[in-house]
Amino acid sequence: MKRRHILFGFAAIGLTGAGLRYWPEDGFLNPCPEAPLPRVLLDHTLVRSAWDGVDPGRFWDCHVHLIGTGDGGTGAWINPQMESLAHPIQRLQREFYLNGSCNFDTDRADRQFIERLIWVQDQMPAGAKLMLLAFDHHYDEAGERQLEASAFYTPDAYAAAISKQYPSRFEWIASIHPYRRDAVAVLQEAARNGARAVKWLPAAQGMDPGSPLCDPFYEAAAKLDIPLLIHAGTELAVQGGNSEDYGNPLRLRRPLNLGVRVIVAHCASLGSGTDLDIGPDGPSESNFELFARMMQEPRYEDLLFGDISAVTQINRAVPVLGELIKNIQWHSRLLNGSDYPLPGILPLFSLKLLVREGYIKEPEAEVLSSIRRYNPLLFDFVLKRTLRAGGIGFGTAPFQTRNFFRKPATG
Repeated sequence: MKRRHILFGFAAIGLTGAGLRYWPEDGFLNPCPEAPLPRVLLDHTLVRSAWDGVDPGRFWDCHVHLIGTGDGGTGAWINPQMESLAHPIQRLQREFYLNGSCNFDTDRADRQFIERLIWVQDQMPAGAKLMLLAFDHHYDEAGERQLEASAFYTPDAYAAAISKQYPSRFEWIASIHPYRRDAVAVLQEAARNGARAVKWLPAAQGMDPGSPLCDPFYEAAAKLDIPLLIHAGTELAVQGGNSEDYGNPLRLRRPLNLGVRVIVAHCASLGSGTDLDIGPDGPSESNFELFARMMQEPRYEDLLFGDISAVTQINRAVPVLGELIKNIQWHSRLLNGSDYPLPGILPLFSLKLLVREGYIKEPEAEVLSSIRRYNPLLFDFVLKRTLRAGGIGFGTAPFQTRNFFRKPATG
């Protein structure tokens, strides 16, 4: 693989500018060893101390992607553009996602994805669960599915089936486009079927969270008390509708004001958006600062949350990490997610950068570098528990999320 092509591919998923100075820190490709994490690493003080005070039975990783090609009748689908030489950037992205999940068998890719996920999960304490994300198609405002604008599709039924097949390992999160004519009925069925939340990626899926078209869905979600996990901030990892203004965190005031619990994926830690509180022609502000503004509003204290998936990536860590860690009053409203398989994509993370910024120490970086080559899930968790800013760490609250995802009402 030529380095020039790699650079283009990672520019498309947000690794740009300053981050390139740290490339390639541990190589471009995940070596995907078949041997499990060596005992010397599994028993390392850094790993043991990461679990101190964290009950594995309350550890629910709320951001684990479930991606497939549809082999074995799973119903999953990937846009053919991601396999086409005519779309080299999307094809390269796909190759890196496959490498991040150590998935190379195209005849049984869906099964291999699950097998590898179980393999890495086995090296975490019993009781720790992963929340598998479904992913709906792109729809237009008339409620029509737009297949060409859809990046990939992971059916609710597939995520639910894997969760039921491995109930001690997985929970599942539905994905239901609010413009669908059957959206409310599908949401009610998902709740009955055990979905713990609903995932949206507005820029790729083509929904405006601030649109009145979403109101019937919001009213149903509030009644069911099922939270929405909504990507906010710039989206670079998934192609689709490319309506970046849909990622403005201030558009989430609409569901919040209707009583919906909202989890802002990645804490809106990339890019900038219009200050809609001033008006549609307001000045541009950091998306993270817009998120922080809402987090400081008392009326949203029990409704607005952030997931800390991807916040340690090279294109997000400075200065967002320090602000998240030092705002101790936010910790009970932060939920841990890994964004798997992205932690397995080596160049998305720079431990050297985190050392330089004082978030971790050099000896810690050496151990973390070894862990991530074997187990991206454990790497993500131990890294976040190791981080320090002004002598403060994340504590245990963001890593004990089970109680947040209470069963939705089904009546």
